[in-house]
Amino acid sequence: MASNHYDVVIVGAGLSGIGAAYHLQQNCPGKTYTILEGRDAIGGTWDLFRYPGIRSDSDMYTLGYNFKPWEGEKAIADGHTIRDYIEETADENAIKDNIRFKRMVRKAEWDTDSATWTVTTTIGKSNRKEIFTCNFLMMCSGYYRYDKGYTPEFDGVDDFAGQLIHPQHWPEDLDYSGKKIVVIGSGATAMTLIPSLAKTADKVTMLQRSPTYVLSMPDKDHVANLLRKYLPAGLAYTLTRIKNVSLAMFMYELSRRRPELVKKVLRAQLKQMLGNSIDIDKHFKPSYNPWDQRLCLVPNADLFKAIKNGKADVATDHIDCFVENGIKLKSGEVLEADIVVTATGLDLVALGGADVYVDGDKVNVGDHYSYKGMMLDGVPNAVSVIGYTNASWTLKADLTSEYTCRLINHMDAHGYDICMPNHDVREPVTDPLLDLSSGYVQRALDKFPKQGAKAPWRVYQNYAMDLIKMRFSPVKDEHMLFYRVGELKSEARLAS
Repeated sequence: MASNHYDVVIVGAGLSGIGAAYHLQQNCPGKTYTILEGRDAIGGTWDLFRYPGIRSDSDMYTLGYNFKPWEGEKAIADGHTIRDYIEETADENAIKDNIRFKRMVRKAEWDTDSATWTVTTTIGKSNRKEIFTCNFLMMCSGYYRYDKGYTPEFDGVDDFAGQLIHPQHWPEDLDYSGKKIVVIGSGATAMTLIPSLAKTADKVTMLQRSPTYVLSMPDKDHVANLLRKYLPAGLAYTLTRIKNVSLAMFMYELSRRRPELVKKVLRAQLKQMLGNSIDIDKHFKPSYNPWDQRLCLVPNADLFKAIKNGKADVATDHIDCFVENGIKLKSGEVLEADIVVTATGLDLVALGGADVYVDGDKVNVGDHYSYKGMMLDGVPNAVSVIGYTNASWTLKADLTSEYTCRLINHMDAHGYDICMPNHDVREPVTDPLLDLSSGYVQRALDKFPKQGAKAPWRVYQNYAMDLIKMRFSPVKDEHMLFYRVGELKSEARLAS
């Protein structure tokens, strides 16, 4: 059993983890760090998911890092090009040498007396442990389980003679040409899969319990490509990011303030794209308002084209049970299928699923408040990098990593060993951190921290506001406490 000490331990070598390492190298160049990655590759989500058509559902000018211009032709990029972008970032900045692959973090324990975290990992598929210690912990492992997705329990599954597949574990050698396929779900994964499968499958049916809002956009940003043609790459990238962030924020705010207007705009596009080829009110008219759940992006109207040419269709109904040749619906109809794909969502976990302890007491994340959407009250020297729900993940991830570096540098400059947010217990307001009505979010609300009534305990999902507060506001405020070794327990004893 080995022991390794670093100033900072980063958990996860995906989009967030590689970005965190870059910011740490740039802004805290004297700090040692390592990245602990449970799998054997860089890329996180973009290496794990290999289903047909896998792509971003945000534009790459905002999903890309703020320090590395996206130079791909497509703004809505294919999964493998995003993975290449992350790998290229790691290579260009000599980050790969600092990654420990096949190190799955199982436990993180904070000790106030020494102001250190002890991180326990298991190596590969074995139970062999390796221990790391650090002064600061950055959790960059996202918010869902990598080893399995969410699949509801369906009656009669064992009677089904075909193949049942979850997109998170797509078989590399699956031949679906000429097959009848039913995709259960109508989120981003389903709408990505269906046009791709429809190219060679006999027929693909999207089976949904209820409709989802869908917006079609070109996969290429012609304004961005024009700017890049005539301006330096960095300037063109910055201008495109400003444009796309502004449009996304405008769309989100308009959806919140004028939902009926946004509904009309989205319906008009559907009518233009689909005509009379499908019952739009039945299959594409949700009961909730836009952005109560994430808006699904369809590049180049590919889903609508597959429906219009008869290669794909939509069934809006509830599942009664699986039968030998497919799925029987509550209406009595049987959807015949050789393959059923359960695009039924993710299994969400907080802190990468690791058990976290502070001075021997286990941290129940659901009992804590989130500070600036990145730290838990009462948990010292630990940051969790979580992106936006209404915009590109990396916009918030970059800001969180930058802020973490400011926090570490402030501690060094003033001789502090410990920083810890402290929530005022007199403020009784509690709301879920994740403000979406999607099923996969609602199932996991108790696993995630709460938010309060106002900043810094409120998450506003507003990039412009966060940019100002996290990049320029002082790191020391009335809610963030700083200590030297020995002071924190002394204060606790005096308080008791």
